[in-house]
Amino acid sequence: MNLGLSGKFALVTGGSHGIGLATAKRLAQEGCNVAICSRSQQRLDAAMAELKTYGVTLLAVAADLLEADAADRVMDVVDREWGGVQILVNNVGGGGRWGKEIVEDTDMRVWGEVYEKNAMAAVRFTRRALPHMRHGKWGRVVTITSIYGGKEGIGRPWFTMAKAAETGLMKSLSAMPYLVRDGITFNSVAPGGIYIPGTGFEDEQRRDPEGFGRMVDQEYPLGRLGTPEEVAAVVAFLCSAEASLVNGANITVDGGQSRAF
Repeated sequence: MNLGLSGKFALVTGGSHGIGLATAKRLAQEGCNVAICSRSQQRLDAAMAELKTYGVTLLAVAADLLEADAADRVMDVVDREWGGVQILVNNVGGGGRWGKEIVEDTDMRVWGEVYEKNAMAAVRFTRRALPHMRHGKWGRVVTITSIYGGKEGIGRPWFTMAKAAETGLMKSLSAMPYLVRDGITFNSVAPGGIYIPGTGFEDEQRRDPEGFGRMVDQEYPLGRLGTPEEVAAVVAFLCSAEASLVNGANITVDGGQSRAF
């Protein structure tokens, strides 16, 4: 299937590893020019080395998105170099394991930082990307949320709250005629358990390989965790010309992990 992405310009936030890097690669594979941002210059350099093999135009900007002006600094570079983007993937986030099991023992700073890194980062990037999309009468905004921000509204509350806000942001924007009639769509992708090296699942597996295996077997119908590439494939479709009627959707990518309809 030709996704019609060749020559488009995309920004993937948090694009130096995990789902973000897999998405950047998938878009580049389709001929899309890709910008990525991350707080780690080392990870950006490694990601750029991989992305260069696709022969598209690339940008990389180091920025810590817990800083309120970071999104503007990233977008300033993108606007200066490219004039804007037609595709925005709000991937940066995290915090599902932050804080403590006891809610009242968790510092209020955690609530604020998780909300800032997820919901407010999505707000800031989306707000900056929209004028160029409207001018070109075409755009795609896809936000990576979580099953814990929708169907499986459980987990640590600061994370669930932030991811639910992202889902609400996409749904609200998708219903605004002045945006969608300019050819822009807004969708959420809600992954379940995804195995990403260097993250919590790898730590659990190293601590207790047998226990980790039993947990996966019991809680995941496929008997395995998902991969970043499986999420990226869905994101790429939503960014494509083929997904023109998909707007305001919250698409679960979890192999049946969610228990809700």
